[in-house]
Amino acid sequence: MLNKTIEAKSEALIEVKNEAKSDASRRKFLTGAAAISAATLAACGKTEAPKPAATPAAPAVAVKPSTIVLKMQGAWGAKDIFNEMAQEYVTRVNDMSGGRLRIDYLNAGSVVKPFEVTDAVSNGVLDAGHTVPVYWYGKSKVASLFGSGPINGCDAHQTLGWIYRGGGLEMYQELLKKLNLNYTGFFAMPMPTQPLGWFKNPITSAAQIKGLKYRTVGLAADLFQAMGAKVTQLPGGEIIPALEKGVIDAFEFNNPTSDMRFGAQDVIKNYMMGSFHQAMEFFEIIFNQKRWDALPKDLQAILRYGVEAASSSNFWTGLKNYSEDLQILIDKHKVKVLRTPRAVFQDQLLAWDALSKKLSDEDPFFKKVVDSQLQWAKKVGYYWFVNDAEYKMGYEHVFKTKIPTA
Repeated sequence: MLNKTIEAKSEALIEVKNEAKSDASRRKFLTGAAAISAATLAACGKTEAPKPAATPAAPAVAVKPSTIVLKMQGAWGAKDIFNEMAQEYVTRVNDMSGGRLRIDYLNAGSVVKPFEVTDAVSNGVLDAGHTVPVYWYGKSKVASLFGSGPINGCDAHQTLGWIYRGGGLEMYQELLKKLNLNYTGFFAMPMPTQPLGWFKNPITSAAQIKGLKYRTVGLAADLFQAMGAKVTQLPGGEIIPALEKGVIDAFEFNNPTSDMRFGAQDVIKNYMMGSFHQAMEFFEIIFNQKRWDALPKDLQAILRYGVEAASSSNFWTGLKNYSEDLQILIDKHKVKVLRTPRAVFQDQLLAWDALSKKLSDEDPFFKKVVDSQLQWAKKVGYYWFVNDAEYKMGYEHVFKTKIPTA
């Protein structure tokens, strides 16, 4: 009996000693982990400083790493639905990162003007940006090919396929290097065809484009100039003031929701739907290269693949809002919604032919990108058109409504 008592006390003493050693080991591990975490965060750039840790009590609790914060600015005015689409991306990234990464989103003008977002991200003034390539096509007209360009039969969905499966993203990265733009970028939201725009008088022929003071951006500016228009390039927030001052007398921006939110319907009542000027555009989501390189690979993956998630979400948001707001423009604001005449589409195609040849002859890299798009479009377009159902026929059958024709 005595022996059993002694053995029990000995075992208890050993257990206490082991617990003490284990507790000391945990403290040593956590102290080392905190030092490693601090060094890692310092290497990653901007972080929120961690609070001083108290001496951990047993059992040990895992130390949560500090949050890496990226400041992203959009190129869109405060009321534009494009900010909501940018926020859809931000929300997805923040939710997926588990608190390790957070994007703070700012509207246009918070730090720089809309057309300055690219340089601000490249120079590190901003960590990230939400914009479109046509806003920096002044650096190279090739930029516009990654957001709009010569018509080849593919829409924005199919052209986004070229970006991610046809070599387009690699050519985009090559262009960034040529221009010494210090950022990494991805593309989201295959935009529905953009309307020809808002006109004081309905456009019934291509001849009415000649001499028109018209707002657009990117290669579309070259296109309309070739068609005889006098083009001014402006961000969305400056369109209505320019119209009121007589700087322009017609314009396009992007879609019924964005157009309605900045008050297009209050100054003009003719809205021409359908055009080849920007028929395959998408957002460009960009990150300063130094900030990008400092991020762990898993966070880079969240930023990259979050673009794909937001792309679908943006498109669904667009379908809901654009369709509803088009009806509001018609019913509430008495806007006359018209289909762009076929003659204007035809003139745009001829103008694109001449413009694309001219720029390809002047710049081998422009030709390289266009040729790649053509190679993609020839296969994808054929498959699509030979296989696509007659959805318009189905709509007219079900709703007993004729869709306006060009």
